[in-house]
Amino acid sequence: MAKSIPRPGRRQPLRPALILGVALAGMLSTPLAAHDIPPSVVVQTFAKPEGAHLWFMVRLPLVAIRDFVFPSTDGVTLDLARIEPTLPDMARTWLLPAITVLEDGRPVAPPAIAAVRIALPSDRAFASYNDALVHFKSPPLALATAVPTTTALLDVLLDYPIGDAHARFSIEPRFARFGVRVVTTLRFVLPGQPERAFQFSGDPGRVDLDPHWYQAAARFVRAGFAHILSGIDHLLFLVCLVLPLRRFWALVKVVTAFTVAHSITLACAAFGIVPDAVGFPALVEFLIALSIVYMAIENIVIAVARRPATGAAPPDRASAALHRRWAMAFGFGLVHGFGFSFALKETLQFAGSHLVTSLVSFNLGVELGQVAVLIVVLPLLAFVFRYVVAEWLGIVLASAIVAHTAWHWLIERGDAVRQYDWSISGPAGLASLLRGVMIAVGIAGAFWLAGILRRSRR
Repeated sequence: MAKSIPRPGRRQPLRPALILGVALAGMLSTPLAAHDIPPSVVVQTFAKPEGAHLWFMVRLPLVAIRDFVFPSTDGVTLDLARIEPTLPDMARTWLLPAITVLEDGRPVAPPAIAAVRIALPSDRAFASYNDALVHFKSPPLALATAVPTTTALLDVLLDYPIGDAHARFSIEPRFARFGVRVVTTLRFVLPGQPERAFQFSGDPGRVDLDPHWYQAAARFVRAGFAHILSGIDHLLFLVCLVLPLRRFWALVKVVTAFTVAHSITLACAAFGIVPDAVGFPALVEFLIALSIVYMAIENIVIAVARRPATGAAPPDRASAALHRRWAMAFGFGLVHGFGFSFALKETLQFAGSHLVTSLVSFNLGVELGQVAVLIVVLPLLAFVFRYVVAEWLGIVLASAIVAHTAWHWLIERGDAVRQYDWSISGPAGLASLLRGVMIAVGIAGAFWLAGILRRSRR
């Protein structure tokens, strides 16, 4: 590749006179195409280390390059003869500052622009790395080609100087300024290894293309921690779970049961042992809302039964409900684990070859987030119940608010579930049903085993 596309020499300075001349000539002859910020932009990229070069290919809509007026022949079609000389400066001004490549954690020197092209919207060169390479080797479009300004594509091949093609590479793309919503696809090509595909929105920060295990672990711990703190439904369930509990070991037992359960289904989802029905995520979200409503109502019943006005010990049903709360935490934890898996699935693309490490790290991040929430919530509840409101009344009020919120979620998510066709058709539908039955049997078996252990301990 390096022989067929020679590496350019030193970077040329900007040519403002040329750009200004082209702009003035266009204004004096034919209309110029102006444009606003595009609402949606897709950026396609390839990266491949080879010898002393890291070849980086980028395709993006031409209209994503703002603050530039494109010369046009008729107000609609690009004037290729006048825009071609400005393309390298356009790429250097807009594209190069938006990309940082790192080799073993150190920024690589600025790249040279090996090739730049205007492409038709029907061009399929970026379907694969080899097709894109052939595209850059080929001559540019004929000057007489009619290319609409609003749909034209800008293709750029960058040549980054590197020290070792087997080093660990990272990239920090900053493409969010190209549009209101920007989605980037990045495919990393290594000789003799499967191509790694990434997809992210906006500016994702540093993306390790071939991460070490500790890099993957750190990313997934942060992802799990952020997910639990941003998941208001998971947090409300956790608060409802511990709201009527005051003894330390009761809290430990309930939280441990919830942790073990969602760890099981999270691992199952990571390895693909889940129903593949289109509506399965919607069903899981519905069940999560149902779990919150149930726990909130049970809290109200327990609090009312244990209120001091009764003048007696807590009724057997209330005590039994608290004693079996760990089992409820385990059962609903299995459902919440599937909810966590949806966020994990979007992040697994950054795991590299460290799937198990990433799974464990994500789960660890979730647990750290839960612990952080409990460290704040439990002392706050103790203070409120001691100095502000009676415990039983506080539990009733808090649970009622949570139940009201979760009830609205339950209705909305129930409507979403009804939008899907749940009929069984064909081998794929039957296989999905069987996986669902296996999961249900596994959950039932877990409850049965827990009951046996509990009775044997008694």
